[in-house]
Amino acid sequence: MKFLFALLLMCFVIGVDGKTWNVGPQWDHKAPSAVASLVGTGDTVWIEAGIYPGDVCKWTADKLYIAGKGGRAVLDAQRMGYGGKAIWVIAGSETLIENIDFLHCEVVDRNGAGIRLEGKHLTLRYCSFVENQNGILAGDNPLSDILIEHCEFAANGSGNGFTHNIYINRVRTLTLRYNYIHHAYYGHEVKSRAQQNVILYNRITSEDGDASYEIDLPNGGQALVMGNVIQQSKFSDNNTIIAYGLEGMSNSGPHKLCFLFNTVVSNEDKGVLFNVQSKMDTLMFANNIVAGNLTLLNGIPNAYYQQGNCIRLQSSDVRFVDESRYDFHLEANSPAIDSSTQLDGSLLGYEFVPAREYVHPAGGKERFFDGRPDRGAFEKQQVTAVHSTGKANRLVLAHWDPEVSGIVLAWSGQLSPDAVIFIRLIHISGTLVFEGKVRDGDVLSTKGWASGHYLLVSEFGYQHIAVGR
Repeated sequence: MKFLFALLLMCFVIGVDGKTWNVGPQWDHKAPSAVASLVGTGDTVWIEAGIYPGDVCKWTADKLYIAGKGGRAVLDAQRMGYGGKAIWVIAGSETLIENIDFLHCEVVDRNGAGIRLEGKHLTLRYCSFVENQNGILAGDNPLSDILIEHCEFAANGSGNGFTHNIYINRVRTLTLRYNYIHHAYYGHEVKSRAQQNVILYNRITSEDGDASYEIDLPNGGQALVMGNVIQQSKFSDNNTIIAYGLEGMSNSGPHKLCFLFNTVVSNEDKGVLFNVQSKMDTLMFANNIVAGNLTLLNGIPNAYYQQGNCIRLQSSDVRFVDESRYDFHLEANSPAIDSSTQLDGSLLGYEFVPAREYVHPAGGKERFFDGRPDRGAFEKQQVTAVHSTGKANRLVLAHWDPEVSGIVLAWSGQLSPDAVIFIRLIHISGTLVFEGKVRDGDVLSTKGWASGHYLLVSEFGYQHIAVGR
């Protein structure tokens, strides 16, 4: 299940009897570095909101929870780094960090990071990494899982092309969700050598900057890139947007990239969407919006599936809400609306239909679903008889009951108990699973149904039902 990874990363916080440390001007320990060598396994460190200039340190204990309290704790390194490496060097395992800003790390080797991960397993939430030589730099650890969500990475890079907003070396999994990643300085927005990459519902945009690739997966492996907003600047240092396997496919196979429901805008004169190592196993390219003067593919995959994409040389033909402000939501007359192709299958525990969408800045929400998904990263909620009454629908009540393995139906007091109503049940993939007349108290068996979200549509509106979650 796609939630299992996040739960595993969080489980160390629960049931670990650690000590709590408070850091800040009003406490005995005035800065994070004052407690970094004192904390033990399972401890919690609360850092009072404020600015901590020039404070850099190394954390070695396992299962730490470190967070800003009362707002963001701002670590302005002022061109310093611990051990010539980073603002924070994380050497312990299973670390969770929230509400911290990492700014202005520079070291002699020109690869100073906001965070240098040397341990195993890291979760980052609600953090920002701004104007460091690397945003985050993770070292090799083939058993390590990294989750980064609701974070901002901006203007990281030393200008040499070898430092990036996000640089992950050989770990087991990297998951990026709901992040705003932009303006890398002559480097890549995202570079990951992880064996498995899950990149969902992010905004990855170089805007008016000079970044190189938007996403670089140089050693292959399995990757799901779905529901993202991706834009490349006309000033880009490299006209490739997505690179795959170009430094040798040294990850174990299968070498498979699924690129689904993304909105891609190129402001380059002659961009390249995919630059891939020939003989990669599979490139699946479906239900995306691609705007700009682009070559779609350099390289020859063993299998290449392209379907349901909206491809336009002129981005104005897609009819975005406000391209000048990088708002790539769809206008009501966009050709991308209600035009995606149904996809069956999954990769790395995720179905091939986006359940969420990006909300700027660094947020996310449930993606509206009416059985006819739009192409690209956003769903346009159209005003129709069904849509206009959907959220207010309280006449038809339905829920999934695991004890009876079925959807239980009930009429509210505003309907006659003898009413017979025609309904349709649609899986999030677009598959119609039930259509017919039902009565108050009916139970629709869900045995054999796929777990996930379903849409119940009646003459009174719509409602979402989660089955098997």
